[in-house]
Order: sequence, then C-alpha cells, then structure tokens
Amino acid sequence: MQVTDLITPHSIVARLPAATKKQALQELAKRAALIVAVPERAIYEVLAERERLGTTGVGAGIAIPHGKLPGVTKMTGLFAHLEKPVDFEAIDNQPVDLVFLLLAPQGAGAEHLKALACVSRLLRDRSICAKLRGADNPDALYAILAEQRASDAA
Repeated sequence: MQVTDLITPHSIVARLPAATKKQALQELAKRAALIVAVPERAIYEVLAERERLGTTGVGAGIAIPHGKLPGVTKMTGLFAHLEKPVDFEAIDNQPVDLVFLLLAPQGAGAEHLKALACVSRLLRDRSICAKLRGADNPDALYAILAEQRASDAA
C-alpha cells in the first residue's frame, strides 16, 4: 500500500485552524465528510470514541486519528498541517501539527492495519516531516507525500 492509495490532492489541508484537539477533530470530520459522503457528526463521533480509548498522538508532533464507519467504501485518508500546534495528549506530551486522518469501511481488518502502518512509516521519517512543516499550500504538501511513492518504488 502506498500513501497515494489513501489521499488525493483534494484531501490535503494546509493551515487547518484549530485551538484544541476537539476542534481539530471537528474540522477534520467536516472536511472528511465531503470526501467520503458520510455525515460529519458520525465521523467526529467515531474519532472522539477512538481518542477515548487512547490518544492517536504518536509523538514528534504527529497524530493519526482513525476509525471504521458504515458508509465508507474504501480506505480514505485526509492530511492536515495545523495552523498552530495543539495539545493532542500525545505519548511524548508534545503538541501536534501534522495530522493524517484515516477512515476505513466498517468491515476493514488487515487493510486498516496496512494503512496505519503505511502512514506511520511515512511520518516516522524526520526529513519528510520537516518538508511537510515547511510547505504552506495543499499542492506542495501533496507533492511531498506523493513523492514517497516514487522513491519507495525505485
């Protein structure tokens, strides 16, 4: 699985405004609803429920909120660079500014885990994260994320 299997240029948000984790999840849900044609509220509730189980703030300023929803037909991602870092209750207690949202079909099993692993591998690379933090528009962010597909294939 490649990151470009999960995102499109239309699923990238630069400078997402949010002052709190809750606002970040609400804004992500609003934008994801337009992509997957599932109600914003349903997406937010799944994300909030997952956060209650434990933070998706994986450290180094990165969060990977995710959930399974009825009505989602394929693994779908949305990447956002937050306008300002927010407290995401991350495992390293550092604020989060890079968020990769993953939504999976209700019955997804291994595919969901493969998508999480793909995103995790990508965002573990400090040089990629530095490039993402330096980009200020959706096209540049998508190019950085999509560039990894070409280099992984080589």
